[in-house]
Amino acid sequence: MALPPVSNRSSPLAGLPADIALQLPQGQQLGAADAPVRLSFSKWSSIARLKAGQIGALAEDYVEGKLQFEGAMRDVMRAMLKLVPDNPVQRSGGWLPQLLDHARSLSAHTLARDAAQIQFHYDVSDAFYALWLDPHRVYSCAYYRAPGLTLAQAQEAKLDHICRKLMLQPGERFLDVGAGWGGLLLWAAEHYGVQATGITLSRNQHAHVQEMIDARGLGQRVRIELRDYRDLPEDRLFDKISSVGMFEHVGQANMTGYFGKLMRLLAPGGLVLNHGITAGRLGYRQMGAGMGEFIGKYIFPGGELLHVSAVLEHLASAGLEMVDTENLRPHYARTLWDWSDALEARLDEARRVLVADGGSERAGKILRAYRLYLAGSAMSFEQGWLALHQVLAARPAADAQPAEVLKGAQSVYPFSRDYMYPAMG
Repeated sequence: MALPPVSNRSSPLAGLPADIALQLPQGQQLGAADAPVRLSFSKWSSIARLKAGQIGALAEDYVEGKLQFEGAMRDVMRAMLKLVPDNPVQRSGGWLPQLLDHARSLSAHTLARDAAQIQFHYDVSDAFYALWLDPHRVYSCAYYRAPGLTLAQAQEAKLDHICRKLMLQPGERFLDVGAGWGGLLLWAAEHYGVQATGITLSRNQHAHVQEMIDARGLGQRVRIELRDYRDLPEDRLFDKISSVGMFEHVGQANMTGYFGKLMRLLAPGGLVLNHGITAGRLGYRQMGAGMGEFIGKYIFPGGELLHVSAVLEHLASAGLEMVDTENLRPHYARTLWDWSDALEARLDEARRVLVADGGSERAGKILRAYRLYLAGSAMSFEQGWLALHQVLAARPAADAQPAEVLKGAQSVYPFSRDYMYPAMG
């Protein structure tokens, strides 16, 4: 039997937002009975974390079953936003934290450790991802080039946006680094006629893409390899390269080496497009309020983000020339909400799929972690704590065939973006 409600006026949590209600470990109720969000605690330690604004620790308590919530995910995130510090992006504290971060990044990104970290995330269950991703299973920011697009339409628009930016042509040698479930790889081959190679560290994704290649009869033009980008031989060059949602796993200490590898794999005059999450603030180290630790433990171990200015510096240090940069931050907020809504609509089915894959306890933790991850990430992009940049770069080549010559200026890249943004029909 529940104990009588406790007045907020006498509570140590006085000032609780009106849209949040709490149930304490002994059954007392705080807040309005009709609040759209209700948090139910089984441990007093979780209450202390709430008071301290440690959102990441609260998220961990939820995943571990010490905390439950009721309410729509959008309402939950709006409520949580009121409990987050004004600026949850931690700033670097000078040279020592930066030096320690650099050393930690070097040790965290060995070949074996990177492979294990990728498999931790992507080899959960293909059937689970298929429940809330689009039919191509594109697990990266979509491109809502028109307001009314569905998730599936926006993901196809993104695939085509990348292919247009790279100016893919029939017969070109195309490399997709971190090919995922093969959406871009197959789109480029089928719609642009390229000779396509993809690499991944995920065994599940590799098997899925190989099945798709065989089923579509593309074995002569498309191949997928289970390989780290660092192990790609440099004696076969590619005309165009894409890297989508992959460089977040590279580590800041390896970033110049990463772009250097891409340049050495790129034919002179070729183009490379890097699509990835970037920090929303200068001096970024990780998300504050414990959110960075939560993501690292349950979702993306080893993930590291840089501000786009640092990305461009590493890219230039590797010898590449940036020719176009586009921020798709609001597109990723909408993408994540579409994923979150799709998962929320199929929670029971998702639980059954995960139970079949790894047992009920593991399934419960994965499902709870992904519910928070998708909705929390959507909120982070909405708030500008995170961003998403597509950076297009060229490998300089003095003797490359120019795309245009205008008043004596030579460039392998067009003088305008007209080719990139076709009129909407």
